[in-house]
Amino acid sequence: MTAEPLRLIFMGTPEFSVITLNALIAAGHEIVAVYTQPPRPAGRGQSVQESAVHKVAGKARLPVRHPKSLNDESQHHVFAALEADAAIVVAYGLILPPEILAGTKFGCINIHASLLPRWRGAAPFQRAIMAGDRESGVSIMAMDEGLDTGPVYVTENVAIEADTTAGSLHDQLAEVGAALLVESLDGIVAGKINAVAQTEEGVTYAKKISRGETRIDWTESAAILDCLIRGLSPRPGTWAELDGERIRILATDIATDMDDETGKPGEMLDDKLLIGCGEGALRLTRLQRAGKKPMDADELLRGFPIAAGKTFA
Repeated sequence: MTAEPLRLIFMGTPEFSVITLNALIAAGHEIVAVYTQPPRPAGRGQSVQESAVHKVAGKARLPVRHPKSLNDESQHHVFAALEADAAIVVAYGLILPPEILAGTKFGCINIHASLLPRWRGAAPFQRAIMAGDRESGVSIMAMDEGLDTGPVYVTENVAIEADTTAGSLHDQLAEVGAALLVESLDGIVAGKINAVAQTEEGVTYAKKISRGETRIDWTESAAILDCLIRGLSPRPGTWAELDGERIRILATDIATDMDDETGKPGEMLDDKLLIGCGEGALRLTRLQRAGKKPMDADELLRGFPIAAGKTFA
């Protein structure tokens, strides 16, 4: 239990948000409403499915709202009528108009998965890995009308290791962010933790991942490709073609004992998935064929041998 339970609105949609919602409930705060994205078609059958947050909120018997937009005046009145102390926003997915930002006593408090002002935007931890950053983290911030431009209350750093993927960093940041928010919330509303304006120095933008970025260009260096592959693993995953078949590449190791001659970019240098790059070589360690489950390289090669000299395109 917190020292003083708060009346909170929670706004979030994907699995990343669920950890914080559960942490707030466990901390004893009163969740007066949960806002999330509307149910949408998903999966192979395209059946209409509720968001991850919607499902959790439903099980907890919390009131759930999923407007398509918050720009309507009627939505502003409904939001304000909740008389919440604050709104906690975690990967919600809708733009919040000024009336919503100002619709609670202490405003909208956001968990952003980067060390602001680096990596404002839609894909912060993926871009951090793709850029070769050595660390990521979370920022608890007061939201304003800009794109992740609000002042920051607290941050916590998380190291990016040589084997860190978007999937593993996602899970780590979700846990760290939830714990940091719950730990800081009482101090924020009591005025003991003050928000500090972001500097304009070091601002970078984490634009949404595009389909065009997922195809591997083997003329790039092994180091650059390793960061790309880890930053997009497991979803959406990078890919290349072999004999006309699209194969997703989910994990690699950078070859450290290569001679200067590494073959042509995309060329198989042995029969164990060592591939030449524009500079250096990569050993593919986890892959997924079309219609198959992801598997480690040894398992894939037992049923799908790939000889030296073959070329990934």
